[in-house]
Amino acid sequence: MTRVSNAISFGLPSYGLFAESRFISQSYRNFPRRSSYKYLRIRAVQGNDGRRSLVDIIRIIPELSRNYFRSRSRRTLFGGISLLGGFYVAQTISLSFGVLAVNDVIAAVVCVLLTEYVTKFYYSRPKVTFPIALLNNFKMGFTYGLFIDAFKLAS
Repeated sequence: MTRVSNAISFGLPSYGLFAESRFISQSYRNFPRRSSYKYLRIRAVQGNDGRRSLVDIIRIIPELSRNYFRSRSRRTLFGGISLLGGFYVAQTISLSFGVLAVNDVIAAVVCVLLTEYVTKFYYSRPKVTFPIALLNNFKMGFTYGLFIDAFKLAS
């Protein structure tokens, strides 16, 4: 087993997050034993004294999420999850109020108001951002779920 001292950079090199490992094997055959994992340390280092406050972490979250969602495949994946989430919520609301047979009309009014408000909110924006697009996808899945439930009940 060879001793190598190096720094492995994680996704935030500009913020100084890195892992330092003292033992790294050169081949699979010489894989390090469990006892050598105690030398793997992950430290967050920032400017002056190396401490990071909660406010600093909260401030970098929007930048991290923007960088995470730059990939088209991730945006598509979360758009699909949002669509299916709306479908699931619609099925749950429809079935739970349908079984109880209490406040069906009030539930229907709330669902219609929700979809109309989201539609107005989406189309009144001059520029559509990713969270607003996710909200619109949720609304489309919600509406689709209600239509599917209506077809099930009518047949």
